Amino acid sequence: MTVEKREIVISPHQQHERLDKFLTQTLGNLSRTRLQKLIEQGQVLVNGKPAKASHLIAPWEKIEVFIPPPQVPELIPEDIPLDIIYEDKYLLVVNKPAGMVVHPACGHYSGTLVNALLYHCHSLSRTTSPVRPGIVHRLDKDTSGLLVVAKTDEVHRQISEQFSARTIERQYVAIVWGHFKKKTDTLITHIGRSPTNRKKMAVVEDGKLAITTYEVIEELNMLSFIRLKLGTGRTHQIRVHMAAIGHPVFADYVYGGKSKKLSSLPVAQRSRAAHYLEILNRQALHAKTLGFLHPVTKKWLQFDSEIPQDMQQLIYAAQR
Repeated sequence: MTVEKREIVISPHQQHERLDKFLTQTLGNLSRTRLQKLIEQGQVLVNGKPAKASHLIAPWEKIEVFIPPPQVPELIPEDIPLDIIYEDKYLLVVNKPAGMVVHPACGHYSGTLVNALLYHCHSLSRTTSPVRPGIVHRLDKDTSGLLVVAKTDEVHRQISEQFSARTIERQYVAIVWGHFKKKTDTLITHIGRSPTNRKKMAVVEDGKLAITTYEVIEELNMLSFIRLKLGTGRTHQIRVHMAAIGHPVFADYVYGGKSKKLSSLPVAQRSRAAHYLEILNRQALHAKTLGFLHPVTKKWLQFDSEIPQDMQQLIYAAQR
């Protein structure tokens, strides 16, 4: 893999701004921390010379950013128990527990679903990133539920096409804050990187189309238990959509469903809410149902999973 080079010539109308802040906003796929490290390493040049992160950019300056390829960690098979719902020689469906990262990444080089799959399977597809063998789609670390894993490149390609064509059946259940005025609705927005925090996603005009349909299953004390169906599969889609309509997923600290929500509650409700967080201290989101056309047998496969125990316990506590 070669070093990627980005060149930017500052517009004559650009206001003076810190170099690291400007690049974070301009290069949306790199965090400010990553850019600051590149600057420290001399990988960012202004008019051909290394610059500091605090450098104030000026009109007509030429900025060059050299981005080395990410280091690929060694993938080590690990004997980690898997909850396998279905398996044949072409694919498998796994019920991922909350707390498990899907594939190795910065800060998570072991204990991932990929490490467990490498131990369990003799072969996995290799069509995507070298650190994601078999992984057709992902779930966030603290989201539990069903994932399909491909054992061959052709199966991987065909299932990916089903995701692109939106023919995959995906239903989630979640516990969210508050009660809904509409018991069912379809949210159609565009989701992209947050303009204020590049590590988060947000509803933005220039983002990608995102479609989520929700239905209230049960109203609880301060909370609602809901079913959700994905029409698209954007990063953090359910979490972003629920936060956008004022019903963040319970205990979702990134999108306002934890301490931020707790502090906004009336004092009389805070002790009960704190008790809820003792029962479940991760985002209350579970990928419950997964259906797709088997790429080889051409039979429709549909799988369902139990609601995790921690979510069941929270529902029970909030019914009282």
